[in-house]
Amino acid sequence: MIQVHEARVNTTTNRQNFERPDPVHYQAGDGDTKGGAAEAIRTGSIPGVAADPNVNLQNYMVDRFDAPAAPAAGQRDYNLIQVRPKTAYG
Repeated sequence: MIQVHEARVNTTTNRQNFERPDPVHYQAGDGDTKGGAAEAIRTGSIPGVAADPNVNLQNYMVDRFDAPAAPAAGQRDYNLIQVRPKTAYG
């Protein structure tokens, strides 16, 4: 179970979207969050995602979403951090 001070990290890169299986500290800095995601991709430690020793997430965005106070059935009940490429309109 994810603790209140933790979050799942969802990353989009190389036309793939995935979640790290292990939670991270929700208040970790953007650099630490991107660095951890990049290391997981480099080493191939994410199930179903091929290792990419040249991954670079330095110019990616980090978005944080608090857990809902009273999640509805089927809604996520944990904090979420998304690491994603910048968009043309972002």
